[in-house]
Amino acid sequence: IAPALGVLADYGQLIPAAVLDVMPAGILNVHPSLLPRHRGASPVAAAILAGDGETGVSIFRMDEGLDTGPLVSTERVGLTGTENAPELEAALAGVGAELLRRTLGPWLGDQVRTRPQDDASATLTRPLKRDDGRLDPTRSAAALERQVRAYQPWPGSYLEVPTRLVVWDAEVAPSERADTPGALVQSGNEPALATADGRLRLVEVQPGGGRRMSGAAWLRGRPQLTASARPTIG
Repeated sequence: IAPALGVLADYGQLIPAAVLDVMPAGILNVHPSLLPRHRGASPVAAAILAGDGETGVSIFRMDEGLDTGPLVSTERVGLTGTENAPELEAALAGVGAELLRRTLGPWLGDQVRTRPQDDASATLTRPLKRDDGRLDPTRSAAALERQVRAYQPWPGSYLEVPTRLVVWDAEVAPSERADTPGALVQSGNEPALATADGRLRLVEVQPGGGRRMSGAAWLRGRPQLTASARPTIG
């Protein structure tokens, strides 16, 4: 077997030069961001966390670097600011499949001119860890709301009140004068985390070992809300 071309997607390893050189047309990588922005392991989460107004899919010819190869084709996708990671991953997978379909023929026919990435404007993402999911009340409520959407399903976003409470959906609400960052307070009929800037209303939650439920339902089981969320510093 003498393959002419390789195609990779969602592959988190570097490819050695000995493998890259085997196929005459190289190896194309389908990456869910507008490279060179959000290179690396978690580009979908990074786009949501950053509050980007758009993202997309990049197809590039792999070299020995981490998502550094020359660009073959790209497709832009606008963001509404409401997407969570599974929704955006599914949307970008569809965009990537169609972009690859349109790209393969011209690429194999030597009809595509690549363009180098601008390394000076590159950003790098990293693999997510469980501790990344802690909701840090020293950050703004807007940043934490983006985190809730970005870190689904892994590593999730959670508070410790004092047992773990996973947050699946949240909204930003204004602060009140008496709020102390890290306090869990009542906002209407829902619990909310007081932060350095605004309140994070907990719309849907899941207690440790329990089922997902509305924040209002969780709060009804705690008529005297006196718990405080544990701030996560560093």
